[in-house]
Amino acid sequence: YINSNIYLNCNTSLAMITKWTISNCTSICSQQIVVDQTISTTNSEIFIPARTLPYGLYELKLTVTMVAAPRMISSASAYVRITQTGITPNLVQLGTLYVTHGYQEDLILDPGQYSIDPDENSFNGTDWAYEYYCRIYSSYNFPNIQGVLIPIDDSRIDLQNPSCLKNSTLLQYRGSNSSLKSSIKILPAALPSNRTYQFMVYMVNRRNSSRTATGYLLVQVEIIKSPMIYIACVISTLCSENQDFQLVNPTTQVALFSICPDNCTIIKNITWNVYQGFDNGSSTTVQWVKFNQMNLYENNWFFGVNTSNFTATNQLFLNNPQIMYWQFEVMYSFSSDTSSSALNFIINQPPTNGSCSISPFNGTTSTSFTISCPDWFDKDGIQDYSLYVYTVDISTKVIIAFSAVSNFQVFLPAGNDTTSLINIIINIRDTSNCITEYYMSPITVRSDSEGIN
Repeated sequence: YINSNIYLNCNTSLAMITKWTISNCTSICSQQIVVDQTISTTNSEIFIPARTLPYGLYELKLTVTMVAAPRMISSASAYVRITQTGITPNLVQLGTLYVTHGYQEDLILDPGQYSIDPDENSFNGTDWAYEYYCRIYSSYNFPNIQGVLIPIDDSRIDLQNPSCLKNSTLLQYRGSNSSLKSSIKILPAALPSNRTYQFMVYMVNRRNSSRTATGYLLVQVEIIKSPMIYIACVISTLCSENQDFQLVNPTTQVALFSICPDNCTIIKNITWNVYQGFDNGSSTTVQWVKFNQMNLYENNWFFGVNTSNFTATNQLFLNNPQIMYWQFEVMYSFSSDTSSSALNFIINQPPTNGSCSISPFNGTTSTSFTISCPDWFDKDGIQDYSLYVYTVDISTKVIIAFSAVSNFQVFLPAGNDTTSLINIIINIRDTSNCITEYYMSPITVRSDSEGIN
């Protein structure tokens, strides 16, 4: 999405014609491309949907022509680079990170089928090479030799961190001939029961070895037969995967759904549980403690506690700011057994340590104001800066500009009719959509009467 501010210094008709063009800048920006008819190119702004432009550098050029004086033409350009999005590796359906599994059942992990490439309509599993690792969760690290991880099918032994499997004959690769390891089957009784195992897949793109991805799955093995339950976020873009956690912004609700796709007899009951996580620094895992106040906040903080869909509002996070880890577990009860699944969340921290300033502190609607927002830090990286303004009521705030860089110029609307004061808020957003709001001191912006006349 690209927006523009057009200032007309003209004492005749203000009617104008606007036209956007897009050029491929692989070498020089001379190759204009044909724009899809669904994209409007005659407004002061242009919106280009995802997956429209191939990877590369593009010039988006806006040309403005005065109707009353066709020779009066002005143009400005913005340059945009389209890059590859990282894939989301999923070992099971929906990207579920914790499942209960029956001891006497096959365990199938299929990242070649269930992983997601946001840049494509479907994931091409044959484009990737796969390597699997496993550890006994909460007791041992992944088996390794001098820090180099040992794959699950490797016969080498780490005496301090035992393998999940006694030998490699207890697993089978079941992918296609062109990508045999894209799917793996752990045979029945291969994993001792009453333990939790963590599987990890490391994926490398065959065409570009710099493209890698790592996915995780926790499997609780039970003696009884346990149908697999899968959980996912209703709005996937609000849940960004971070190793064996999903990132959640503290101001965002968590909306989840669950399914039981295979071998599910009559479901007797569904119950959701919430756990708080604690990391004491001396353990390699998070210690989970059940949140025992769910009954107090049902239909207030929690909705759908006994249904397949569950929502926890942001009040859960805002009222427990000291808790960094949360687990949402669903339990399905059947005639003779139960099964559960869970998603683990870590609170995404907003950008910190920065400030914002504006120069000058007063001006007119034709003044170019410079916004400077230095020193903002976020471990996920800063995505962009958005500028909002309002005069009196903050609920009427509107976005004026956004920028991928911390220094940018903007034209501002006139302030309050009486005082000409205008209030400014800068939203600093990280790459996982967590936002810090920075409130600036009001400045004075008057209408440029001379420009209007």
